Amino acid sequence: MADDQGLDLVEVSGKASPPVCRLMNFDKYRYELKKKQQEAKKKQTTVETKEIKFRPKTEEHDLNFKIKKIRKFLDQNNKVKVTMRFRGREIIYAQTVGLNAITKIADKLRDDCVILQEPRMEGRQLVMFVGPKS
Repeated sequence: MADDQGLDLVEVSGKASPPVCRLMNFDKYRYELKKKQQEAKKKQTTVETKEIKFRPKTEEHDLNFKIKKIRKFLDQNNKVKVTMRFRGREIIYAQTVGLNAITKIADKLRDDCVILQEPRMEGRQLVMFVGPKS
């Protein structure tokens, strides 16, 4: 019957008794399946993690500019890793100046984002993760 109609005989379920087969144009089926996969891939969104780096001596204007960048990343539904790096003897200011600066950044961002990870030390850097509000 498949040859008469110019179609292919496709086995749908071979384990059923009796086996289930179907008459169809298999090339057209594969083409439509490929198009569905491409469409699903297009609609898929990936969440990236962006990183913004600070130093303990970062001035107020630069701090505000970087906070504006963080808000832009959050608007694009990306997570942001806020890093404060300490060089040399600056490490003694990590628990005072560094923690105060990161807390000030977190306070300015609280209405725009969710703090995923509170500030903590990772080696010579103070790190905090923020994510967009859902």
